Amino acid sequence: MGSSVIREPNAESVGEIQHLLLVEDEPDVASFVQQGLEEEGYEVHWVQEGRRALESTQQTAVDLVLLDIRLPDLSGFEVCERLRLHQPNVPIIMLTALDAVEDRVRGLRAGADDYVPKPFAFDELLARIEALLRRVEQTEQTDTLQDGPLRVDPAAQTCTYDGEEVSLTPTEFDLLTYLMARQGQALSRDTIHRDVWGHEFDRGTNLIDVYVNYVRRKLDEVGCPSPIKTVRGVGYRYTSCTNGENSDD
Repeated sequence: MGSSVIREPNAESVGEIQHLLLVEDEPDVASFVQQGLEEEGYEVHWVQEGRRALESTQQTAVDLVLLDIRLPDLSGFEVCERLRLHQPNVPIIMLTALDAVEDRVRGLRAGADDYVPKPFAFDELLARIEALLRRVEQTEQTDTLQDGPLRVDPAAQTCTYDGEEVSLTPTEFDLLTYLMARQGQALSRDTIHRDVWGHEFDRGTNLIDVYVNYVRRKLDEVGCPSPIKTVRGVGYRYTSCTNGENSDD
């Protein structure tokens, strides 16, 4: 039989998240977004170039990044990849006029947690920001999870397998934590998207499948047999990394 996930109590929660970095080269768009977010109580720092964004995150802690893809110096994809090297846990939402599936997938592979296609309604952007920050806060308040040698510590935002760190983006981390905390349950894609991403699921995308594959690959890289099984016609189920089951039904 496979082992069960063990929950260890978390020491404390972290304070309110409110410092946002806006990376947008169009002044009209930036002004619109910055004013709206500041009216909602967020502190927003605006930069127009990718290099300035990278410098800013090294100098000042931020809780979330809004990142345009088309920037005058570096592309948003490159900025995202570089951010992930130094800020692996900061949530990133990409703002993009490139709405093709390949562009979305490229952004997600670069490390983005979500994307909002232009033009967008401010209320939708705000809802996605709130959902992503809420996920981070909820994750920080979750007990540590242990499945044999696989350990997930939401408070520290760390995942290790047999003592070796597994490098996950915030969304990959949240997805693994969510599935692991519901070991044995067959979860639909709609349910996973609602609970992890926090906004309406676009059935025309394979967002969840892409992220599950990312998590599986990173676990495999450290020698962890994939505990995430595909439930055909439904979605996914977390089993155990110690029972040797195949990842697909």
